[in-house]
Amino acid sequence: MRSSFMPPRQVKIGDAAAFVGSTPRAIRHYHEIGLLPEPERGSDGRRRYGYEDMIRLLWIRRTADAGIALDDIRDAFATGTDSAGAESGEDVAGILERLEETLAEREAELRRQRAAVRRMRTEGSRTGLLSDFVTERLKSAPEGSLRQADLDSLLVTERILGPLGAAVQATRFVVLATHPALREESDRVDDAEEALDDGVAVDDPRVAQVAAERRAFESALEAVIEESGPGADDDALFDAWDTLHPAADGAGEADSVSAFEATGWMPYDFSPARLRCMELAAELAADPSARDNTAAQSYRAEPSS
Repeated sequence: MRSSFMPPRQVKIGDAAAFVGSTPRAIRHYHEIGLLPEPERGSDGRRRYGYEDMIRLLWIRRTADAGIALDDIRDAFATGTDSAGAESGEDVAGILERLEETLAEREAELRRQRAAVRRMRTEGSRTGLLSDFVTERLKSAPEGSLRQADLDSLLVTERILGPLGAAVQATRFVVLATHPALREESDRVDDAEEALDDGVAVDDPRVAQVAAERRAFESALEAVIEESGPGADDDALFDAWDTLHPAADGAGEADSVSAFEATGWMPYDFSPARLRCMELAAELAADPSARDNTAAQSYRAEPSS
């Protein structure tokens, strides 16, 4: 007995959406972004979808379900021919290869993001933003002794000089965290520098005085770093960096910026008097005879327990 059932040659958008498990709104979006060519319209002005259109819709739905962005699906189809041509093994393989590359890139990015979140949860929200090379250097500091300003400074240094430069600077904060007398003097000199605001003239005697105090403190800190703490391991630090990055020159990484660029990009709210103080301190540092060994001896306190 002959069957009376005759499948439709074309279907409306609602039926097409129901078959592929999508929605009419989604299909209209496919048309808008060029992912699915506009089909013929019936006498009533409504879209009609044939077999090839349904095949294309099934491809779109399955690849989208796999996590592929619609723009990537569109680009993949664009490298082939039409939906009929995409049925050939060669065209299908080309599309799948591109989609797999996209997935691999996203998977790698997802792993990187998850690793970053894990580090932030393990090390702390701010410490975890620094590279492993820097956080390893900070582990010798007593828990909770590092200040937010210390970590902020390391973040800036790592951006400019890379992880190696930030790891060297981390030595400073570890020593300050373990030597209360040095930390107290550091705070005093910092406060004195901040007091050189816009109301202080660049030739005010206080500018030169604070510069000398800064130089004396830095001499004391350098002496302690040379004699104890993580400063004694600087050679091992550079050796470890060379092992991890045999081709690097230690000046930074691809994502870092030069000090010259940073000068124009990173804002610091320093008054002219404070900038002049920094210049004078640098001049004193460049003059070996200006080192205050007496001051250095006075800050060589025993590390805190």
